[in-house]
Amino acid sequence: MTEWDPSIWFRIVDVGAVVTNGLLGGALARAFRFDVVGFVVLAIVTGMGGGIIRDVLLNTGFPIALTDGGYWIAAIVASGLAYTIDLGTRWADRTLILVDFIGMGCWAATGTSKSLALGLHWIPSVMLGVTTAVGGGVIRDVMVNRIPSVLGGSSLYATVAVVGGLEMVVFSEFLHRPDAGMAVSILTCGVVGVLARWRNWKLPEPIDLKVPRPRLTLSFGSRSRRARRMEGWTPGEPLTKNLEAVTEEQIQAHREKKRRRLRRRRNGD
Repeated sequence: MTEWDPSIWFRIVDVGAVVTNGLLGGALARAFRFDVVGFVVLAIVTGMGGGIIRDVLLNTGFPIALTDGGYWIAAIVASGLAYTIDLGTRWADRTLILVDFIGMGCWAATGTSKSLALGLHWIPSVMLGVTTAVGGGVIRDVMVNRIPSVLGGSSLYATVAVVGGLEMVVFSEFLHRPDAGMAVSILTCGVVGVLARWRNWKLPEPIDLKVPRPRLTLSFGSRSRRARRMEGWTPGEPLTKNLEAVTEEQIQAHREKKRRRLRRRRNGD
């Protein structure tokens, strides 16, 4: 019995991912009411853009999308399906979400696998896998004047591709089972991606870290930190909330207010 060649499996999965992502490009073309040319262009860009970027960066010759006609046939078929079938219904939208993350798992795995096979370190290999997975979608969004979803503000996207690429590294480099790594990456990206979209999982938003402006002060007396804190005045905060300079009168008024509050507490006790 002839042993199954993993490269054949990779090619089938790769071409299948072109179809799935081509459908996503066609769905966007329908949303913008493009003509036939718009459907074909967006399907080709979405389906093959990430792979072309990957192959150009790897510098191994012509990109495989330019030497294998199967990719072009897959993209054109996907554009024809998107042009013919209404993808705006609820079931179609849910299907496209699943298809999107399954295709992401395919490309995260194939991009990582090809980079590892050329001797790259696992970190750039994973990054090229992510580029393969999201590159076409980024170009597509830029063409229609949209902010790419990979930049944030939406549910997890590139993070899912990173997980798929890391799984491919583990199965290829340590377990020596790239075919199993491909299957696991597809399954994980599909499940995690759908859950992230359903539960609206997002990465943390940026925080606002406020650092007080330093001020050089000369002091000839030693006072404890607790004493300064009881006075209600902390050196290094010379501005009010309205960004107004704190005057000496304001400092004295604050201290007097603090003393009166302490006296009332003692008298009440």
